[in-house]
Amino acid sequence: MADSAVRVDLQDGVTLITLDDPKTRNALSPAMAQELYALLDAFEANPDERVLVLTGTDPSFCSGANVRKFDETLAALKESRGESTLPWGAMEARLANRDADRGEAGFGSVSDVPLRVYEVQKPTIAAVNGYAIGVGLGLALSCDIRIAADDAQFAEAFVRMGLVPGDGSTWQLPRMIGMSNTLLLQYTGDRIDAAEALRMNMVSRVHAHGEMMDAAMALATRLAAGATYAMSLTKYLVHQSADLGLDESLRLAQTAQEQARRSEDHSEAVRAFLDKRPPDFKGR
Repeated sequence: MADSAVRVDLQDGVTLITLDDPKTRNALSPAMAQELYALLDAFEANPDERVLVLTGTDPSFCSGANVRKFDETLAALKESRGESTLPWGAMEARLANRDADRGEAGFGSVSDVPLRVYEVQKPTIAAVNGYAIGVGLGLALSCDIRIAADDAQFAEAFVRMGLVPGDGSTWQLPRMIGMSNTLLLQYTGDRIDAAEALRMNMVSRVHAHGEMMDAAMALATRLAAGATYAMSLTKYLVHQSADLGLDESLRLAQTAQEQARRSEDHSEAVRAFLDKRPPDFKGR
């Protein structure tokens, strides 16, 4: 598409999606969100596309939601009447009418993108090359693995606009960096650098800016050559086990193991072991 703000490149089983709207530093708009939904659906449906890498055009990964669209959507918001003066009471009242309020600000498609990325049934890597702010950070958090450039910047900037983290990060961050660190970032909206993100366990690895994409693609290519069917089941187990006890998680894993035993990749691994050669996995 000539006016597309997203680029796609395919190589060696790796799908590289690049957010490419330099004038907004790759801010996530409803139009970009719709492009991403379509690309993620296509990625999942194609067996030859086995690992996803998500990045942005320098100097930004994703600068957040497209704030220029806020004025257009604010006009559509209705004045609330008779709500509690305390935020939690107002929240409870709004939840009681959630169906009526759903999508009233027009940003449902944007704030749901991290969920769609999180639910992708194949390995995903965020190659954070620069600013990951607001929903941009939510996008990075939703990937399985985060590789950062040493000059990357991260921020939960919602509070600076008088907003809350509506991108899933109130669920994701406490599991990664703990409650105190999460609320510190979300109350202040302060930026942290890649070194601090690594210390907090928000990212897995940090590389010099000029080396980061090569490192991310090398990891993605390595994973794409592996047993991605088993990786997909492993991802399912990790997601599901977050809310399970050990006994339930173990039962689930045993069921997944039976599923994995029926895969072509497992059969190929057994044959390769007996033949004393490297396996040629197909991801199925």
